Amino acid sequence: MSDDRDDRYALADQLRLPPGPVRLADLPTDATPVLDGDKAGGQRALAALGEELADLQERMYAHAYTGGARRVLVVLQGMDTSGKGGVVEKAIGLLSPNGLRITSFKKPTEEELGHDFLWRIDRALPGPGVVGVFDRSHYEDVLVHKVHELVDEPELERRYEAINAWEKSLVETGTIVLKCFLHISADTQRERLLARLDDPDKQWKFKPGDVDERQHWRDYQRAYETALERCHTDAAPWYVIPADRKWYRNWAVARLLLDALRGMELDWPAPDYDVAEQRARLEADSDA
Repeated sequence: MSDDRDDRYALADQLRLPPGPVRLADLPTDATPVLDGDKAGGQRALAALGEELADLQERMYAHAYTGGARRVLVVLQGMDTSGKGGVVEKAIGLLSPNGLRITSFKKPTEEELGHDFLWRIDRALPGPGVVGVFDRSHYEDVLVHKVHELVDEPELERRYEAINAWEKSLVETGTIVLKCFLHISADTQRERLLARLDDPDKQWKFKPGDVDERQHWRDYQRAYETALERCHTDAAPWYVIPADRKWYRNWAVARLLLDALRGMELDWPAPDYDVAEQRARLEADSDA
């Protein structure tokens, strides 16, 4: 099982969307870059990340408590059954809930429809020191809307540019934007949908509309190709996570998050008071 600290560079390089035109059919859905082994080994590797993830998350939280502005936004996108919820449970679940904000975007409300598409997204951003997770995101407004022709091409073009500008402004003010596309095959999606139907405990997760949307698979692939290509920037690049193997998907997202937190190089914030003086005061306070 390969999981050395230096592997973080190889992982980011291998999962980062290649430059140029995007063709999802050329990107593997079942590969396991950097991580060698099987499901059991992958689960152990994921668990091994937990202690350091929690430590670095607390350091970022501590910096915010003392006036810092750093934060992380994890954007999870993917076709139905790609495992956004699984990533939240297994990978993001390694973090402390005290410094975590998870938002799952549903169909816009009437109030939200009265504003620009980024209005509700902006309101859901995590505060300083917090890891925010978007289970689906602003990209729905250039995916679903493109596939179902809910807006015209000029509006889609405006939205791509608006997304790039918005993400760039976040990065410039201290936010790491970690965008993960959970890439599954059509066969894997079919297997997972059938598994939901076959398991009485999972049937609640299935909706007949899932089959309807599956009929648009190729349209969604093209919409994702456009969105990934148009919104893959130096400030906020896309990472394509092979998601046919759940254990690898979970580990890869957790590892990318760990590397993002490591990259902040945060020490514990120094106190703005004299530690010895305050200790002496407490030791002398025998009446408390």
